Amino acid sequence: MNSGQKWLIALAAVVLLNLTLVIVFGDNGLVELFRLRDREHDLAGQNQTLTRENVSLYRTIDRLKNDPVYIESVARNELGMVGKHDVIIMHAGEKRGAPKHGQ
Repeated sequence: MNSGQKWLIALAAVVLLNLTLVIVFGDNGLVELFRLRDREHDLAGQNQTLTRENVSLYRTIDRLKNDPVYIESVARNELGMVGKHDVIIMHAGEKRGAPKHGQ
């Protein structure tokens, strides 16, 4: 092997090494590909969570529109309302005020 061939092989090795580094660590290289795949996986998980949340909210909205028992439950538990025929017993020391009336 003469010295020209040795230089050519050395140059080819350097070029291949540089190409390998660019493929692995370049702007759109393998490292970036793996990072983007992890990001895609995270976003897919967040998307599933939001989808489940949306379904739950849809069901709640539907119940609030169409389910009188659920509406009464929300009015009693979250708004502190009482029904027309409920008996209210106040203990000594409690703040006196007119209760809210619901259905």
